[in-house]
Amino acid sequence: MSYYLIQASYTSQATAAMVKNPQDRAAAVRPMIEKAGGKLHGLWFTFGETDIVAIAEMPNNISAAAISMAIGASGVMSSYRSTALMTSGEAVEAMQQAAAVTYQAPK
Repeated sequence: MSYYLIQASYTSQATAAMVKNPQDRAAAVRPMIEKAGGKLHGLWFTFGETDIVAIAEMPNNISAAAISMAIGASGVMSSYRSTALMTSGEAVEAMQQAAAVTYQAPK
C-alpha cells in the first residue's frame, strides 16, 4: 500500500455548517477510505493555505483518485490536493535505480 498526503480547504458554506454543527471530520472520512481498501492514519485541522491535512494509506493510485473524486463531487471543498509519499526505503530504491539510468539533457 502507498501513503498519501491530503491537503484540502473547505468552502465557506461547509465551514459555516461545521460551526453550526461541530463534528469530527476524521470519523466521517475514515469509513469511506476503509471502504476503498485504505487506512486513515490521521486528520488535522490547520492554519494557513489549507484547512485540513491528512495522511492516508491506499492500495493504489486508482483508489486514492476515487477518494479525491468522491470528495470533490460533494462540492464542500474549495481545493483538494493529494500527494503520493515514499518511505525512506523506497527513496533509496529510487536512488539506486537512478544511478543505473542516464538522462540526455537538452542541448
